[in-house]
Amino acid sequence: MAATRTDPDGRSRRRVRDPVATRETILEAASNLLARDGPEGVSLSAVAHLAAVNRGTAYQHFETRERLIEAAVDWVSDKLFRAVFGDPETIGERRVEEVDSADMTERLCDFAMENPDLCRVWLQQVLASPDPRQDPFWREYSGSFGRFAATDLAEPDIDVEVLSVVNLAGVFFWPILARAHAAGDRQRTELSRRYTREILRLSLFGTMRAEAFPAIVERVRPKS
Repeated sequence: MAATRTDPDGRSRRRVRDPVATRETILEAASNLLARDGPEGVSLSAVAHLAAVNRGTAYQHFETRERLIEAAVDWVSDKLFRAVFGDPETIGERRVEEVDSADMTERLCDFAMENPDLCRVWLQQVLASPDPRQDPFWREYSGSFGRFAATDLAEPDIDVEVLSVVNLAGVFFWPILARAHAAGDRQRTELSRRYTREILRLSLFGTMRAEAFPAIVERVRPKS
């Protein structure tokens, strides 16, 4: 897409829009509509209007509404992945002992606190997927727990899938509560740290003293 600008000398020149930046703007607008109205509220014309581009430009990047929605969901997942884990191209180079669970949790909490709409889109679409395990962020997140659980650093018999679901559900719900009584960026950061501390405390110590609940200890003991 090109626009016209006028130089100080009065002559008009054509300004070429960056197609990569335009695509990014369209995807951001689509994700905002997905978060607010769900897939039913997304159309190419509505997204073009929100992104401040003409409809023809939107169609140049995405031929159909379905492709736009699919691309927006992938864009959100990639944003989440990069915020928590870094560049997907280099993720396989890390060793399990290099993964800092505290830092990973803090980055996830910070992203969720600052981007609740994106997290809502990711969660809605993954839950609607016929196979949520194919999502790149889910694979890496649960995979990180799985690799950790296989080391001697972890308690035995961790149910990796359940733990991953519990953590993500809490991380994505917490900002909804926290932002209701957070007056600014500083308070949101403090609330993010508060959530991180409690998740880490639960991971280290839990909430029940095992010696006080022998029946529950027996109940959760793996069956041979």
